[in-house]
Amino acid sequence: MSTQHVARLFGIGDVRVLDEPLPASRDGEALIRVGAVGICGSDLHWFAEASIGDAKLASPLVLGHEFAGTVEKTGERVAVDPLIACGECEPCREGNPNLCLTQRFAGHGSEDGALREYMSWSPSCFFSLPDQLTDDDGVMLEPLGVAIHAVDLAHLKPGMTIGVYGCGPIGLLIIQVARMSGATRIFATDKLSHRMDAARNFGADVFYADDANVILTATNRRGVDVAFEVAGEDAAVDTALETVKAGGLVILAGIPEHKRTSFCASTARRKGLTVKWVRRMKHTYPRAIDLVSRGLVDVRSLVTHHFPLTQVADAFAAAARREGIKVIVKC
Repeated sequence: MSTQHVARLFGIGDVRVLDEPLPASRDGEALIRVGAVGICGSDLHWFAEASIGDAKLASPLVLGHEFAGTVEKTGERVAVDPLIACGECEPCREGNPNLCLTQRFAGHGSEDGALREYMSWSPSCFFSLPDQLTDDDGVMLEPLGVAIHAVDLAHLKPGMTIGVYGCGPIGLLIIQVARMSGATRIFATDKLSHRMDAARNFGADVFYADDANVILTATNRRGVDVAFEVAGEDAAVDTALETVKAGGLVILAGIPEHKRTSFCASTARRKGLTVKWVRRMKHTYPRAIDLVSRGLVDVRSLVTHHFPLTQVADAFAAAARREGIKVIVKC
């Protein structure tokens, strides 16, 4: 085979499947036969806005950074870290490759991602999948990695109470990882009933989004120890600040529709809050693989939709309508 199917974004809502030559392996890289790709909230920003933050679509781009596949030369099944860090800048030297100043990230800017049949990527980003894990499981290791990183930032202790505001895939994974990390009571909010049901199934006390008073009442007005905002909406940020205790911690994991996040500064100041932002993940794949392999974190129930690569436009439309939870494209 000398050509492959490739899905490229040409503009707002304009994703097309093309026939293109197979990619050549760049120096130090290996060819991967892509098995499955998840559609992430950041992909939906690209699809709906042809941008994300200050990154703009300059030329047709292959999206997709949650993926798993098979190394063409060896036949090894792998989950793939979508970030290639330089290893030399100050953040890298300090152990923060997720903050690399010259990073390459699949499906972002000018770096083509995984919504195609074959791609070339660095073997340093490959993580072998145990036989019991499917390609879908491998896809879900990336959002699970983000959830693990968010919980790492929170430094949870046994007996803590938390709030999770936004119950998409990452929010639902944060609920599971936080429970394993010692959180004994978890409050969650969302606007979609099927996502609220999923959070309830994972042991959270669930309320309709943005009603801070019910959570304050449930905590005897004390508030939660840590609030995770995972919706990408200012209303969820407000709920996080209003429901976290004085001196508490707010973790912002959602990506806002526009470049700015706004909240009441006086609330944060008077409570003496600490606010941290989640930037992707770091050093999480081995832990994520172990958690899923041992059945300690459920990723399979979060995968609700599958589409072939030839129907990628339908996949984006379903994800944009927030149908189900996780949409996966099979390549």
